[in-house]
Amino acid sequence: MGASQESSAVASGTGADGDKWVFGYGSLMWRPGFAHVERRPAVLHGRRRAFCIYSVHHRGTYERPGLVLGLAPGGAVRGVAFRVAAAAWPETYAYLREREQPTETYFEAWAPVRIDGDGKAQALVFLSDQDHAQWAGDLTLEQQAELIAGARGLSGRNIDYLRDLVVHLREQGVGDPAMERLLAMVEAREPATAGG
Repeated sequence: MGASQESSAVASGTGADGDKWVFGYGSLMWRPGFAHVERRPAVLHGRRRAFCIYSVHHRGTYERPGLVLGLAPGGAVRGVAFRVAAAAWPETYAYLREREQPTETYFEAWAPVRIDGDGKAQALVFLSDQDHAQWAGDLTLEQQAELIAGARGLSGRNIDYLRDLVVHLREQGVGDPAMERLLAMVEAREPATAGG
């Protein structure tokens, strides 16, 4: 592979064998829904896991929006990188676009991730679109807790989505003190809003 081909391959996340990497920071970590050759712990720098997307269908309504997970600018996020075989990539990519982009609140990017034991690789990641109407902004944990507590949508209570995330992060061995604090804050508020 020549220098220009190699540069192009890195930009698109393609390895020498044509395989590609996908970075997951939420439910993709424990429920990827696609075939993969390898699954490795990884870190994405420059973004952090946050409840920064308004949910008006699955975990809230237009009248009482909830919040869902996204990647907000700043910090770093521990997640999982999946290596997808070149032959499976078209189907995997179509699946990911359908799963992650129903309202186009995210945009796709190829970003460098540090993969445990392997150094860096380019991986497909879905970043929060700060220009989208559902972008909630850089909310404090207090603001996130207020929006999540009591919110409910087609997929159930917003607190259940948060609790599911925290439980699975623990099972994956991924420490996220901010999500742990957020869950405690929402649980403290939930009894007061449980009837709604």
